[in-house]
Amino acid sequence: MQYILETSAYPNEHPQLKELRHASVQKYALKSTMNIPVDEAQFLSVILKLMNAKNTLEIGVFTGYSLLSTALALPDDAKIVAIDIDREAYEVGLPFIRKAGVDHKIDFHEGDALPILNDLLNQGKEGAIDFAFVDADKRHYPKYHEILLKLVKVGGLIAYDNTLWLGSVAFPDDVEYFNGDSFMEEFRAQTKTLNKFLAKDARIESSLVSIGDGVTLCRRKY
Repeated sequence: MQYILETSAYPNEHPQLKELRHASVQKYALKSTMNIPVDEAQFLSVILKLMNAKNTLEIGVFTGYSLLSTALALPDDAKIVAIDIDREAYEVGLPFIRKAGVDHKIDFHEGDALPILNDLLNQGKEGAIDFAFVDADKRHYPKYHEILLKLVKVGGLIAYDNTLWLGSVAFPDDVEYFNGDSFMEEFRAQTKTLNKFLAKDARIESSLVSIGDGVTLCRRKY
């Protein structure tokens, strides 16, 4: 992993992404790992460019590392709907987003994602999204999935983050991977259920990629 970061990821990291990453560590210390790692951001950036994506959606922003990476990958007239309950964290990264000159691409919504997603549907946005990135409350991933399959166009992509959950999903259910941490164990169980569901969902083609903490790519078939 360190080899990948030092050889490929860090040398190609945009200056404002690096500044945002360092500011996140300074502000949030270990919690800064809520942002996606550098190599995963670059992987998704390549995918966005291959797709010629223009309209994207992000659920779960934190300080905005993945958001800035997405904004840098998209054309100048692109639009990103970004949703998070924590505006304070978003504003930690906002100066770097502005410095990079891509803040005009971002439409930030503070609040719970489900009502905002439903509002988008009510506004006639069905099939309007090329790419959606989900890195938020794992309990709601199945609910997000049903709405996103309407918002994302046929042939579009949904990416779910943390689908390896620190590798814990590979262990049997009766193994207490997190030493009695009920919060982490609950999310582990939910992630395992989600992974099984996505693998069998006939509406998508999916691939669970072992990068970062695992990201599952779902292409909408119909």
